[in-house]
Amino acid sequence: MPQVQTVRGPVDVAELGQTLMHEHVFVLTADVQQNYPEEWGSEDQRVADAVEKLQALAAVGVRTIVDPTVVGLGRYIPRIQRIAEQVDLNIVVATGCYTYDDVPFFFHHRGPALNAAVGAEVPDPMVDLFVRDVTDGIAGTGVRAAFLKCAIDAPGLTPGVERVMRAVAKAHQSTGVPITVHTHPGTQAGLLVQRVFGEEGVDPGRIVLGHSGDSADADHLSALADAGFLLGMDRFGLYLDMPFEARADVVVEMCRRGYAERMVLSQDAACYIDWIDPQVLAMLPQWNYTHIHAEVLPYLREHGVTEDQIDTMLVTNPRRYFQQPDS
Repeated sequence: MPQVQTVRGPVDVAELGQTLMHEHVFVLTADVQQNYPEEWGSEDQRVADAVEKLQALAAVGVRTIVDPTVVGLGRYIPRIQRIAEQVDLNIVVATGCYTYDDVPFFFHHRGPALNAAVGAEVPDPMVDLFVRDVTDGIAGTGVRAAFLKCAIDAPGLTPGVERVMRAVAKAHQSTGVPITVHTHPGTQAGLLVQRVFGEEGVDPGRIVLGHSGDSADADHLSALADAGFLLGMDRFGLYLDMPFEARADVVVEMCRRGYAERMVLSQDAACYIDWIDPQVLAMLPQWNYTHIHAEVLPYLREHGVTEDQIDTMLVTNPRRYFQQPDS
């Protein structure tokens, strides 16, 4: 039976159960937190709060969350291990790099940046780092990443973004683990993902185009689905630019068109995200781990989405995503 790596070790893909494909435990600005620890407060209280919120998620029937927190988002696996030991939930973690523009300064004068100076092509050290996270484990914890993460947003295919994307593609080809890409549907960034990863020989069926649900353009989403991508309808509860009905209605329409097999559901929530002022977070009461089960699924059912389609989006598609093609 094919297996997927989780924080507590490998599990059979058949045991993933209902899976939310884009949920963070924490999203943090690591150097700010390290230098101004009063913002974070008590580590024990933060962990206890996370355990409580994730236990509530498990209580509604979710068995697995897929956490795409990587470099640039404050990934710290020992803390996630501590939480995972206390919740009846699989937590699947990622490797990769999150940027909308340039690579982190660490990589500026390493790898391809040296090509001109040495007169030859220098391998990108990101590739080896990502591969090591998958094959050996992250930072000596023994926890192995089960997928890769990168991003492309409104700035588009900058040199830094393209470098990370191609490093992710090479790590995918080396390890076989799938990819999730943060995208910006308003600029149809999925088409750039299609071009770059196509040039690198990556099967679109191994890629989730994250935040596809930020768009109500069902024709554009249908074209991406027809190309083979999985669409992340994964920001339910984050109702700033798109209201509840718009996000839910595009899922209804895509199901009506026969694309349930090409969508996964999630909320992009976190136990705590330091990017947003707590006063703003208080204005988003539905942005939490259980919103899909409490409000979104009832709405989808009322508007014609079948139980089989819901099961496909929550169970079958995540299982297929993590299953190696030759498994």
